[in-house]
Amino acid sequence: MFRLTAILLSFCLFNVVLAEEPSDADQLLAMHKAGIDTNKNIELENWPEGFKESYISANRGEISYPTPDQMKSRFRPYINSTVFGYYRDIVDPIVKVLKDGALGWVIIQVEVKGTQGGEIFEFQSAWVELYEKRGGAWTQAGYVSKMKE
Repeated sequence: MFRLTAILLSFCLFNVVLAEEPSDADQLLAMHKAGIDTNKNIELENWPEGFKESYISANRGEISYPTPDQMKSRFRPYINSTVFGYYRDIVDPIVKVLKDGALGWVIIQVEVKGTQGGEIFEFQSAWVELYEKRGGAWTQAGYVSKMKE
């Protein structure tokens, strides 16, 4: 009886430990949600948090390799003059992780409304965030976007 109880207890504890570890897809979704929250509550020093190193960007018809410092410089005027009424997902983000767990992506569509320099703005946008697992942690490896016209 003791052996059966020990086996059942071990099984239960093992499943609890597994249940507490977020999946790769959950980690990528959490990174996306943190990015949305950061955009809603803009702070230059924390934005963009996911860009800890250079990555590949395909945006508005151009490919670039921005560094975190270049991103902050590029977005400083935007950050300093923007207040969001909302910045939210229109549809649930689509998250995919390759079977080997080395690459993943999140496809996003948002709607945004706010003021910038005293002017009201509103837009929709969709993009793909590409992630690579390095040293056991996800890092953004690429970004492709298109504003809805």
